[in-house]
Amino acid sequence: MNGVKTTDTLRAAYGDDIILYDEQNESAAYRIVAEFIHDGQGYAVLQSEALREEDEVAIFRVVANGGVLELENIEDDDEWETVSELYDEMLFPLEDE
Repeated sequence: MNGVKTTDTLRAAYGDDIILYDEQNESAAYRIVAEFIHDGQGYAVLQSEALREEDEVAIFRVVANGGVLELENIEDDDEWETVSELYDEMLFPLEDE
């Protein structure tokens, strides 16, 4: 894969599952599906039970803030598209052409 390195930074810090809170302070458990670094930026692919039922995932940017790992939403459409394509390539590697 071009410029992609798998990692386990979140998993090492928090285990296989992580609890996230929404704007209403409601919590939901997410399983860490994959983590990788692309162009020096970390990303995490997470899946809640509701997302699993829909065969969907959530992708977040992983940032270190004062030594604490935080997840950020990916607001930029181009960045989100690139990262989701990289994750798809991790799942379904293309055969050598």
